[in-house]
Amino acid sequence: MSDERAERIADFIGPLRVKPGSKVRLDRDFDPRYKAGLKKREGVELLRTGVSLLAEYQERLAAQDTYGVLLCLQALDAGGKDGTIRHVMSGVNPQGVRVSSFKVPSAEELDHDYLWRYAQRLPTRGEIAIFNRSHYEEVLVVRVHPENLVRQKLPEKAREPGLWDRRYREINRWERYLTDNGFKVVKIFLNLSKEEQRTRFLKRIDVPENWKFSAADVRERRRWDDYQHAFSEMLSATSTKWAPWYVVPADRKWFARICTAAVLTHALMDIDPQYPDVGEEARKDLLVTRRELEQEAPAGAPADPYTSRHPSAAQATGRRDRPTVNRRASGAGRPTKKKKRG
Repeated sequence: MSDERAERIADFIGPLRVKPGSKVRLDRDFDPRYKAGLKKREGVELLRTGVSLLAEYQERLAAQDTYGVLLCLQALDAGGKDGTIRHVMSGVNPQGVRVSSFKVPSAEELDHDYLWRYAQRLPTRGEIAIFNRSHYEEVLVVRVHPENLVRQKLPEKAREPGLWDRRYREINRWERYLTDNGFKVVKIFLNLSKEEQRTRFLKRIDVPENWKFSAADVRERRRWDDYQHAFSEMLSATSTKWAPWYVVPADRKWFARICTAAVLTHALMDIDPQYPDVGEEARKDLLVTRRELEQEAPAGAPADPYTSRHPSAAQATGRRDRPTVNRRASGAGRPTKKKKRG
């Protein structure tokens, strides 16, 4: 990463990274209310900067068309995934981003292996794919509700003790495979406190038009301790050098969005995508095309309106000539007949 801005971002997100091989306990190691000493008004400008940087690097990623990025977002209900995606990705080109939300698996999906449906939505080269809930549901929700293993039609032997450790290994290998083939895997867990979740649920009830509220979410809340254990085990087992986890404090939505933008931007800076270099033959073709377009300028108009308004652009393209008016079309420069004296 040649950009020194990347170093500042790396320092900012350092405390959020789960060190590979470490044993995580969420209630001990990560504070959902952590905000790095920032105030909300400072956060507005930081988020704006992060979104701007993200847009810059996403454009380069798409132009290079060599790498893809997969962003996995995990959180408990009311963790703020939708709002985070909406705010963080507000400045990027929507053609280069695809969001997938994974609900209860369909009959077709249950007839395949547990990673199949996620593999169908992986990014293409030059694209950012966002998993709003991801393949980690298979070691979170399925672990808290093991009855789902029956619906997955696993052979009896495959449901024996050691299932979760095996899935951790399989997921790590799958992500290593993706990384080795040019697809960066970025993993963020939005860490919400139990009290903040309670507050957000109550707000959803108090706002009648809020369609997001579901009594099922409250029922899942009763399994809070089970989920905390499942998340802790998952983070410990699957934060790797090639795809580390970042635990983002989510009690303050504005800070969670800043952190998410920083983590994703850092990943793109690590890739450091570059615009393609135009070869000599292609450059010659472009010069021929330029001359054709310049000759089509209407009478009195600049041959190249852009470089006429932005002289620095002419220098960047190696053009030393000044932007000129189409003299031939305007009649300028033609010899004139002398008037006869009376």
